[in-house]
Amino acid sequence: MTSKAAARSLILVATRKGAWIYQGDGARRTWRTEGPHFLGHIVSHLVLDPRDGRTLLAAAKTGHLGPTIFRSTDLGHTWKEAARPPAFGPAANGLEARAVDHTFWLTPGHESEHGVWYAGTSPQGLFRSGDGGITWEPASTIHDDPQYRKWMGTVQDGTPDGPKLHSILVDPRDARHLVIGMSGGGVHESHDAGRTFKPLVDGMEVVEGFDPAEVTFHDPHCVRYCPSNPDRLYQQNHCGLYRIDRPATKWVRIGGGIPKEVGDVGFPMVVHPRDADRAWVFPMDASSVWPRTSPDGKPAVYGTRDAGATWQRMDAGLPPSDAWWTVKRQAMTADGDDPVGLYFGTTSGELWMSDDEGGHWREIARHLPEIYAVETAQVG
Repeated sequence: MTSKAAARSLILVATRKGAWIYQGDGARRTWRTEGPHFLGHIVSHLVLDPRDGRTLLAAAKTGHLGPTIFRSTDLGHTWKEAARPPAFGPAANGLEARAVDHTFWLTPGHESEHGVWYAGTSPQGLFRSGDGGITWEPASTIHDDPQYRKWMGTVQDGTPDGPKLHSILVDPRDARHLVIGMSGGGVHESHDAGRTFKPLVDGMEVVEGFDPAEVTFHDPHCVRYCPSNPDRLYQQNHCGLYRIDRPATKWVRIGGGIPKEVGDVGFPMVVHPRDADRAWVFPMDASSVWPRTSPDGKPAVYGTRDAGATWQRMDAGLPPSDAWWTVKRQAMTADGDDPVGLYFGTTSGELWMSDDEGGHWREIARHLPEIYAVETAQVG
């Protein structure tokens, strides 16, 4: 872990109308705002490359350029558009041609692969860059695989703003071992750097009335490795919270400890960087109409210290009532400090943090546009 004296903390915030960067002091008590970047553009994800500590990639959708990726090598002082952003090639195997609506998810490659990045798009596609985000190529045969295209569904399926490939996980022990989530279309695993994948959906439930044996109906919201134990993965799903411990191939539902009136359905999942038994989620109202608000207007984080056997409500400092917002799948994260700092952004444009692992919360920004993603980083 980088010492506080030698590093600055960054919070990278992507929103419906641009991106902001917050620089913190060593104690994480005060924050200086930089931005907006790309004002008026839809920014789905803003990520710093941990391998060099200075390269930022922003997945954006602009009014005149369409979906693209911007790159900065000076921590956001200047930006340059990718020379070749993610784009599907000509249709093959008699399948319908597709066009990228937006890039949704960005993941730096393995620490041994300098300059490698992965991107997930809507509709579902996996792309790879080997030059730090300047040019992108399709990274997998799943784009033109008839079975995968069936599982992906049509461009009208999935989330309200389109189906997505997300949760691109790179095993820190093996650069060729990847896990992805498709919403909809399930969780999938690759052992050949993403060229081919196999489903990893056993044990996951689907919406009542649909067949769980049909991969199409599986809807992972967010999947995370445990940094301290990559054989363990947690998942926030459309149908609850799950954990898997490899080499097992069956997910186990672990959300039963959350009160029934709250439920274990939400979008983000955050895992402690050093303790595989600790994780946090942000439940939302999952009643039949899915209003995408906090349950009863009373937002709270729920945390586990025992790998999901029990969960504790963690709402000190959050609004006690009449707070009708929620948190999107990329909009909650943790830093690597001790104690761990937790951060989330809301659909009403508020940025919250806890510097005691969820024990107490404080608001550090408000009146931002709807927040799509929150990431943290440390720079020298």
